[in-house]
Amino acid sequence: MSTEPRAGRPKASSRENIAEAACELFLEQGYEQTSIVDIANRAGVSRSSFFNYFASKSDVLWAGLDERLAVFEERLAADDEGMDAAAAVRRESEAVARDFAPDSLALGIVNAVAMGIAAEYERDAALRRARVARAAAARFARGGADRVRAEVAGAAWGGAVLAAIEAWAHDGAGRTSLPRFLARAADAAEAVRPQPGGEVRQLRVVARAEDFEDALGFYRDVIGMPQAEAYEAEGGARVVILEAGRATLELSNPAQVAFIDRVETDGDAPSDPIRLAFEVDDTAAATARATDGGAMLEASARETPWRSLNARLRGPAGVQLTLFQELAASVVERAQRDETQ
Repeated sequence: MSTEPRAGRPKASSRENIAEAACELFLEQGYEQTSIVDIANRAGVSRSSFFNYFASKSDVLWAGLDERLAVFEERLAADDEGMDAAAAVRRESEAVARDFAPDSLALGIVNAVAMGIAAEYERDAALRRARVARAAAARFARGGADRVRAEVAGAAWGGAVLAAIEAWAHDGAGRTSLPRFLARAADAAEAVRPQPGGEVRQLRVVARAEDFEDALGFYRDVIGMPQAEAYEAEGGARVVILEAGRATLELSNPAQVAFIDRVETDGDAPSDPIRLAFEVDDTAAATARATDGGAMLEASARETPWRSLNARLRGPAGVQLTLFQELAASVVERAQRDETQ
């Protein structure tokens, strides 16, 4: 960017021209030493014209993002709650990045020290994180999460949005994709998924295993469920509790079960009244490990209409299993899948 004063700027300057003039001055003489009059003179506009575009000097950096955050807040507040809260927050967070061209904020992030705005930037960035966090937490709370979990998850999303913008700026905002950075940050934020409040604190499936050691080795070592607790009692009684990540109870009517069986099998491996489904990173690899470890394959891996790759097996202790891998999908597709599974 040129740091030489520009002569002959059009009197009717755009917001982008004023922002560019401000950034030039921030780099030349520092943020604190630059006045609004200096910016207006450099841009070739009046002081009052500056306030037609910006409310303050710091607004020069943040106006573009603030407009998007206002939409983020409005859309989440107006959400009809027909979509899962986490999916709604992700959808609106990803929308913040859509068509976001490099602007004065990206320039300010990269040159914060040179412009003398490092402390100012941290204060202003904290305010934007808080805006995202409040809106996200409110949506999680309306979705049934208790207050603490909603606030923690909201804070994760506030951090994710700003972290993505900062990474995008430092990586070269004009050369890289903000949506790509925000998608990665969203994946991390989604790990802090608040559970709806309620009386049930844990879902635990209890299976009777005649060959205890065989079953333990399969589910702990082959499937990959970490051991959380183990107890022994008189008479050789033993129990081991294995972690399985997020737990849900999926209730399906007979028509839905029949539909899933048509999709997931060739019709020769009907669902048991209770079937366990484990999400894995790679269905093919997990299925191979499971069959090598003693499971019987009932239906090979196949893609479902809700964009997952599913295989059905019979594991130790007579437990019927589905191994499923979530394939790449849009937020809308994920929401639709959650409603139909």
